[in-house]
Amino acid sequence: MDYQIINEQSIMIKFEPQIDPETFKKVQQIVKYLEQQAIEAITEVVPSYRAVMIHFDQTKINAQELIDTLNLDNLDLADIEVSESSKIVYIPVVYGGEYGPDLKAVAEHNQLSTDEVIKLHTEPTYLIYMLGFMPGFPYLGGLDERLYTPRRDEPRVRIDAGSVGIANNQTGLYPQDSPGGWQIIGRTPLDVFDLNREPMTLYAAGDNIQFYEISEADFDEIMTAKHEPDFDLERWVNR
Repeated sequence: MDYQIINEQSIMIKFEPQIDPETFKKVQQIVKYLEQQAIEAITEVVPSYRAVMIHFDQTKINAQELIDTLNLDNLDLADIEVSESSKIVYIPVVYGGEYGPDLKAVAEHNQLSTDEVIKLHTEPTYLIYMLGFMPGFPYLGGLDERLYTPRRDEPRVRIDAGSVGIANNQTGLYPQDSPGGWQIIGRTPLDVFDLNREPMTLYAAGDNIQFYEISEADFDEIMTAKHEPDFDLERWVNR
């Protein structure tokens, strides 16, 4: 573990520069430790793949005082227990066609058939390392190496909400309409982020996502039904 004073009101705690569950566990341990300390001067804690940013009120505490209070020079993470989430959120996806215009490009780049791409994409359970970029955008680990594909040379001005994509060694989905350069291979009809729902996002960092293929008829059914008060969301996200 290392730390760095970023500015007058921010400190970053850093771990090994890699994306893996062990490093993520250390991030979770630090987050839990900070919660346990309940220091009023800390205004926000922002975890990522391998680091945690601590924002604090400099009128109440300075950087060195916070470092000393948290005992960062001698902190032992071994005593901080965190439980791994067993929650899996299943995300229905229509692959290819107008829903996944880059499916063929991903297949060709990796010398696979489109069916093989779908199979490889739906087999893993993906760990959610963090949410970012926009509300509800999950950064996932666990993409099969056979699907690694560079970002598009020309980003799209608009990607539809629910679009599922691949960028290099990552896969994820767009909760809202957005510009973006990911290779879009499919789309879910679910609103994974909804301001009027509690909780607003279907998942959290530390949870897991698994994608599964649905038909266009299923897609249309969900699109029609999801705004009805009796829409059975659990039918689609729990399997």
